[in-house]
Amino acid sequence: MAQKKWFNMQTEQVESELGTDIKHGLSKEQVEQGRQKWGKNELPEPEKDPKWLKFLRQFNDTLIYVLLAAAVLTIVLEHYADTVVILMVVLINAVIGYFQENKAEKALEGIKKMLSLESTVIRDGERKEVASSDLVPGDIVLLSPGDKIPADLRLTVASRLTIEESPLTGESTSVEKNTDILPEDTVLGDRLNMAFSGTAVVSGSAQGIVAATGANTEIGKINQSIAEVEELKTPLLKQTAHFGKMISIAIVSIAALLFVFAAVFYDYPIGELLLYVISLIVAAIPEGLPAILSIILSLGMQVMARNNAIMRNLPSVETLGAVTVICSDKTGTLTKNEMTVQSIELSDRHLDVTGTGYAPEGKILEDNQEIDIAEDKELQLFLSNVLTVNDAYLRKDNDEEWTISGEPTEGCLVTLAEKANQEIDRLPLLSKIPFDSSYKYMAGLVE
Repeated sequence: MAQKKWFNMQTEQVESELGTDIKHGLSKEQVEQGRQKWGKNELPEPEKDPKWLKFLRQFNDTLIYVLLAAAVLTIVLEHYADTVVILMVVLINAVIGYFQENKAEKALEGIKKMLSLESTVIRDGERKEVASSDLVPGDIVLLSPGDKIPADLRLTVASRLTIEESPLTGESTSVEKNTDILPEDTVLGDRLNMAFSGTAVVSGSAQGIVAATGANTEIGKINQSIAEVEELKTPLLKQTAHFGKMISIAIVSIAALLFVFAAVFYDYPIGELLLYVISLIVAAIPEGLPAILSIILSLGMQVMARNNAIMRNLPSVETLGAVTVICSDKTGTLTKNEMTVQSIELSDRHLDVTGTGYAPEGKILEDNQEIDIAEDKELQLFLSNVLTVNDAYLRKDNDEEWTISGEPTEGCLVTLAEKANQEIDRLPLLSKIPFDSSYKYMAGLVE
């Protein structure tokens, strides 16, 4: 199914291939059959290591090996109290590292936002809200502004639909979609009759047939490619491993020399001398180094998670800090995709606007003085117009961050109106001409 070129098919052919109907959708029995065949509409996760293996991995360090060897020697010498002390040091170090790694992993739980939580579908001829994870190929999905697209869809209806596809293409500008059949060799970025999982509807409305779910979607293929990338050791892990080996060799070598020197030139009992040397090794080894590194990296990961920067593993925190050059071929790839009004040009005046982003924090200034909107009818009319002929809305998300629903260009104008020192109202519209790329404007008729 995933290999079929849905963008090159008529709508009727897509319906036939997927055994669905645009008006009535899938039946309950068809949905159940599809779920058994294709599974849940979720990106596959790599198999997680069991907890016992995560704990044992804390002992995989050269310094720890030396301590464990010292513990074995104390057992041979029947100094069990020393054995217990050494093993307690090793165990405490492992427990600290284990809990810090778990804490870092929990900071990432719940951040699965590539698929929307719920979708509007047509099943058994009725419009329903269902969990996106329950979608199957053949489902009829309805889209509206602000929706995250839950699966790869072949569009059957597209009314002034624009979609933001940066997760797939890296382009910051939204793409206008349609339902026209496309040539067989059309590349991914030009498949305008398809809507892809993980992208978002900016404006317009649409209806589409689910063509692929889960790992079979385009973003699922990207996920699979990432999983197949060979893992390399980070600079920090390489340096730590090298440091651990060097310091272990140095400590053991010095201890061996002291043992030989004392045995040759002083009449110490061999067992007692060996115990002294072991004590020296245990005291000299920085056994807390792995735990300290885990704590520092865990704290860094949690701070970055709070700022919406997600790290897949602890060493990545240090790797990001070691980056000196970032090469990119697109400006839109590295921007926040936010627009801000910096100035206003009226018929005979130039006004400055302070503040950045979508947060309505700033002022409208003329000659560095804030303008009283109530006394400036021209500016008041301008702000009322840009707010009225506008499909975007400003709101706060769950993290109390200001975001918009709609196009960035329209969103920045809503923010501009909110920066006025008095409330600006949207005028009641009798009719509206929506924005279209062919004539590049939006207009409205007010009462």
